[in-house]
Amino acid sequence: MESPCQKIVWDVLPAIRAAIAVELVKCGVSQVEAARMLEIAPSAVSQYLSGKRGYRIEFENEVKKSIEILAQELRDGKKINLVKRTCDICHQLREDEEDQCWNVSDYSPSERCGS
Repeated sequence: MESPCQKIVWDVLPAIRAAIAVELVKCGVSQVEAARMLEIAPSAVSQYLSGKRGYRIEFENEVKKSIEILAQELRDGKKINLVKRTCDICHQLREDEEDQCWNVSDYSPSERCGS
């Protein structure tokens, strides 16, 4: 059985990175520049945009808004602690289970919350 932490590492974090990359590109940032901002390889951004990676979770509500704000701040060149902000979004996602802020059909509610 997979632990909740494994699900976060394999599914949630890539989905957050993918959502940020998509928002950056929607704002006119190149894939190479998005990769630099996210401190990942350009090939990872390409895979996020094509849906080959980080596609298992659809964010909604406040989590989606937090991702949009983070992408905008990155695009605007603000100094950001990317690790902390990504962790904050992950925590927000897990705390917001009652509002169904993510949609992973093969996870039970307890698996989604990490409990």
